[in-house]
Amino acid sequence: MSADDIAYYAFAIVSFVVALTVHEVSHGFAAYKLGDPTAKRSGRLSLNPLKHIDPFGTVILPLLLMVMHMPIFGYAKPVPYNPSYFKDPRKGDAITGLAGPASNLVMALIGAGIAQVIYHASPNLLMGQGGYYVMLFFATFVLINLYLMFFNLIPIPPLDGSSIIALLIPEKMLPKWYSIQHYAFPIFMIVVIALPYLIHFNPFSWYLDVTAGNLANAIFPIRIS
Repeated sequence: MSADDIAYYAFAIVSFVVALTVHEVSHGFAAYKLGDPTAKRSGRLSLNPLKHIDPFGTVILPLLLMVMHMPIFGYAKPVPYNPSYFKDPRKGDAITGLAGPASNLVMALIGAGIAQVIYHASPNLLMGQGGYYVMLFFATFVLINLYLMFFNLIPIPPLDGSSIIALLIPEKMLPKWYSIQHYAFPIFMIVVIALPYLIHFNPFSWYLDVTAGNLANAIFPIRIS
């Protein structure tokens, strides 16, 4: 394994843990501001990554994707929240769900903004090895945040994008919808892992390349991929 590979894996792990931690805290904070104390009471409004790590979704799955040279995504322990605390359960559910992807977009923009400042303030930085690693870190940070954002915006339960569906269904069907979300994730992850091998095409990688990849290249000072 080369020094560049080691640097990439280290940067990817750090970026993923930070991105996922802020993502989950944002869910809980949004719910808290909407009147739901569940996440706060359970200690999940913490930026301590250990509060949010899921052994498979936060560690094993991202490492497998890195080794397979696929877009990195994963999941943490879901932040608990109770829509019954919201004045408008459907609207509150959508805001809480979209708060996570929104936080990843903000972090990607911040990372890209810092890279832009460094790049234009020190154009000769890329000529040195140190400068290369600085830009590699920010490029990795931006990409991983955008991967998480766009992956979670897929409107399929239990991903965050499915919270939009709650705005479209009758209120009396919400309890059934929430129960479906609780059992959907294992099925979805099997599809994510198994589908590319069955059809010999990875629609998720294609989707993330088109969305996250193109946006990353648009906001970063140099082409990422």
